Amino acid sequence: MTASNFTTTILVDQSPNEVFAAINNIRGWWQGEIEGPTEKLNDEFSYRMGDIHFSKQRIVEVIANKKVVWLVTDSKLNFTKDKSEWTGTAIRFEIDEINDQTQLRFTHVGLVPEIECYGGCSGAWGDLIQKSLFSLITTGEGQKVF
Repeated sequence: MTASNFTTTILVDQSPNEVFAAINNIRGWWQGEIEGPTEKLNDEFSYRMGDIHFSKQRIVEVIANKKVVWLVTDSKLNFTKDKSEWTGTAIRFEIDEINDQTQLRFTHVGLVPEIECYGGCSGAWGDLIQKSLFSLITTGEGQKVF
């Protein structure tokens, strides 16, 4: 059986450039404390949500208006037995034009049903992408989802 990475997709009327800019405005859509630069190749930043979640990401691939990939280099999830479940996973944003609209496909590579945090983490990512990032792209303001 092959593992299924968590993926969700949104479709918007905004341009690929606007979608790309919103993705890189991480503080505009991902709630919690974010420290460090978040906009260009090799930038490293950390994310913290209280004492529940900590992760450190490095931007490992950037193709303007097409793709952004973060590598999770460290993590501490205090709600799982294996607190480092995210370490070594990749968070991928892929942008495509489809019938005069822009599609954003989000995939957390390594966030699979076989790991403990899949249920909670996939639900949180779904809300962040479908609600907060979607709102940032379409209205200019992210939506608080938790």
